[in-house]
Amino acid sequence: MSATDLRPPASPALTTAPAPLLLGWDAVELWVGNARAFAGFLSSAFDFRITAYAGPETGWEDRASYVLEQGDIRFVVTAALTPDSPIAAHVRLHGDGVHDLAFAVPDAGAAFDAAVARGARPLSEPHVVNDDHGGLRLARIAAYGDTGHTFVDRSGYGGAYRPGYATEGLPLPAVAARPVALGAIDHVVANVEEGSLERWVDFYRAVLGFERLRHFDDSQISTEYSALMSTVVWNGAKIVLPINEPAAGRRKSQIQEYLETYRGAGVQHIALATSDIVGAVSSLRQRGLRFLEAPAAYYEDVRQRLGHLDLPWEDLRRLGILVDEEPDGWLLQIFTETLSDRPTLFVEIIQRGGAKGFGAGNFKALFEAIEREQARRGHL
Repeated sequence: MSATDLRPPASPALTTAPAPLLLGWDAVELWVGNARAFAGFLSSAFDFRITAYAGPETGWEDRASYVLEQGDIRFVVTAALTPDSPIAAHVRLHGDGVHDLAFAVPDAGAAFDAAVARGARPLSEPHVVNDDHGGLRLARIAAYGDTGHTFVDRSGYGGAYRPGYATEGLPLPAVAARPVALGAIDHVVANVEEGSLERWVDFYRAVLGFERLRHFDDSQISTEYSALMSTVVWNGAKIVLPINEPAAGRRKSQIQEYLETYRGAGVQHIALATSDIVGAVSSLRQRGLRFLEAPAAYYEDVRQRLGHLDLPWEDLRRLGILVDEEPDGWLLQIFTETLSDRPTLFVEIIQRGGAKGFGAGNFKALFEAIEREQARRGHL
């Protein structure tokens, strides 16, 4: 059975949905080829602090793993130390990418049981991992592609990330540079195969109890060359998961390029929220991070449409930050280039001034910027 298979669901009416149990994000774990290098990149480029480490020094012979934190964001970067490791197999197939999206819950067993009863495929039964700091309760289910969701109950655990991780004698030093001040995970975007969007929307709604928040069709998200469909689901609180699928276009869409390069469905980008995007992007650029560039005419057009907003327009133009307005407010956003040589995972930096959307007014500018990168790679 592949990681995209779903079990026949029980009647949702007979079981409690997991969604109300999801307190927020616990961690995003990436499986990569070189954890030390990737952790060093996240630390130096994004200002993440390395807060814990696991590896041979802590009793783990098959992997090295770094925990990085900033605000309420926790990334875990893990690499294989043996060629027969499932981590090594994952990286051979996908390259560096997101392996797990973990949710904080008050009861990992209850969340797991509810999800499995409603059709989720179990990957790891509820269990407790212990050390001197108490017991961490965990359980895991399959999601799209080779991605999974772990339910994490920390109520009985007072240690670092997990048992087996050390917080002293960390292999990488802190980086002294201007802070970035990222606060939280705003949303995490998936790309799935053409024709499977509704299937995964139904999975999150029927199995996890999420709600449909927004939908964009190919008339709303398209350029001269490519198009996509997107539906946003959320648990009604902090966990927001847009899901994209490619749509027919004149040339290969960015979503299809991702699917072919990543070898299947997976996480396309992670949006990180800040309360000061001008300061954050200034620092990120100073640290050497590269961003997608908006078309030259973008700021003339957006200033005409949204010039009534009280925003630092010259700073936004200078830094390449995109602007959008919705009935409930405005948002500012910018997108990095891909984080690795394969054109797959990238990061969005976002600041919300009341708006709850995703920058629909910027879709065309963003996708044209991505297409310019595709053309440079010969993939458009």
